[in-house]
Amino acid sequence: MFGSRNARERSVTCIACGDSVARSDAREYDKHGDRWDRRDKAFEHLCKPCFADLCRQPREGLETTLDAAGAGETDRDTFLKRFRELSEGDSAAE
Repeated sequence: MFGSRNARERSVTCIACGDSVARSDAREYDKHGDRWDRRDKAFEHLCKPCFADLCRQPREGLETTLDAAGAGETDRDTFLKRFRELSEGDSAAE
């Protein structure tokens, strides 16, 4: 069901930095956003340091930002515009 252990131990290339790492030292990346549907799919990989740098987003203040942007109370385009403006304001403060 999950494939052989030998397949998991092969070397993969990180799509962010280009380093070749053992599969056990990498994270799968699905550019289609559906990592659960594995049929006929070839995954790309990120090494653990790149995964941590690129994929983990801070959640501090997320609910406040979502509320301020009008999540669930306004149309999608207005929400996305507000959320982007608020998020860019947060990154400018850092």
